[in-house]
Amino acid sequence: MPCSLRCKFLLLFILISALALSSAFVLRDLIMRDFARYLDGESQDRIQRVVALLEGEYDRNAGWQKERLAVDLAWSLQMGVDVQLFDSVAHPVINTEQAISAMTPLMRKRIIESTGYDPLLVKGVAVPYPLYLRGEEVGHIKTRMLDQVKEDYFVRSSRRVLLISVTILGVLSALAGTVASKRLARPILELADASDDIAAGNLSRRVARGGGDEIGRLSHSFNSMAHTLEAHEKLRRTLLSNAAHELRTPLAIISGELEGMLDGILPVDQSALQSLYDEACRLTAILDGVDELAKAEASALKLNKETFLLKPYLSTIASRFERIIADKHAVLLVDCPDNMLIHADPDRLCQILINLIGNSIKAIASGGIIALVVAAEYEQISIEVTDNGCGIKVDDLPYIFERFYKGSNGGLGLGLAIVQELVAAHDGTVSARSTPQTGTSVCVKFPQ
Repeated sequence: MPCSLRCKFLLLFILISALALSSAFVLRDLIMRDFARYLDGESQDRIQRVVALLEGEYDRNAGWQKERLAVDLAWSLQMGVDVQLFDSVAHPVINTEQAISAMTPLMRKRIIESTGYDPLLVKGVAVPYPLYLRGEEVGHIKTRMLDQVKEDYFVRSSRRVLLISVTILGVLSALAGTVASKRLARPILELADASDDIAAGNLSRRVARGGGDEIGRLSHSFNSMAHTLEAHEKLRRTLLSNAAHELRTPLAIISGELEGMLDGILPVDQSALQSLYDEACRLTAILDGVDELAKAEASALKLNKETFLLKPYLSTIASRFERIIADKHAVLLVDCPDNMLIHADPDRLCQILINLIGNSIKAIASGGIIALVVAAEYEQISIEVTDNGCGIKVDDLPYIFERFYKGSNGGLGLGLAIVQELVAAHDGTVSARSTPQTGTSVCVKFPQ
């Protein structure tokens, strides 16, 4: 059975916690090993102090005197050393039990209470140490260390504290790992579910945005992708629906007229053929407009931007309309600073301006005026196409950039939609204002 992502995160947390907690046991073993070496060295130091004490006592008394040795052995016992003293010929002289017995009852009680001494409970093998005076062996001792109660308590206490700490930390780590794995896996699982929904056609699905980490960035990118896909799908459906609606009318006319000719109701003459030809041209114009709109929508992916002087560029475009402007006895003015630069796709910008100027030419009457005014404002370059033509009705103005919206002036309703798509591809904006019977002004703004 495959392990889920949450399970993998949890196992990873448990593994890391187990390694971290097990290192505590390793560290304690190393510390206890050094501690045991320290205790062993401390025991050797005590025994050497006892040896030095007894050698000095022999030198002061010129031999072994049991009465004086009792105090020294009692002192040795308080250091945790049980001593058996032998002379140079290995005859027993005195031991710790005898030294304690020789003391007064009060002293004996205090020493036993402070050391916990019991001859029957002293364990371990007696280790011999020779006693020398001026290079001559004067005897030897056999020593055994008393149980180190405080040290043993420290070792047992440290083990108990470590076990309790590891248990508590292990439980907390498991709980934290469970919560963390759930929180880490949730956005990824949500992304996986949302991807399945997108693949199934639910383009409205979004995921909750996380923080500023990689998962948050991934969620933001996914939502942007889904929004783009949804927008493109809506554009596709709208375009297909509008195109089908626009194509239906000329096709219905052509079909009806042909049917009437076949049935003999309509005559097959020059006028009828001209009508069919006009509808075919209208059909071709609609298809060309749809093709231009599709290219405009895709232009954001393949813009060839350049930086160039705007005034000579606009003059070249204006020259294309000289004959039409002359036939209408109109005027086309260009107002642009000489050093104005723009960063844009020249071909797409030309398409934008030709559409706008063409609309103005249709709107003006004989003797009309069209002006191209360029200005720099707030890190933007604005190109405004203004005319004194018939204007746009107030009811039509909010919809003039929508696809196939013809308004009261006719046309295919695609020119301004194409302009809007091309301007958006340049990260710019387009707006229009108009007064009926006074004129219209369309302003296009590009980033400078």
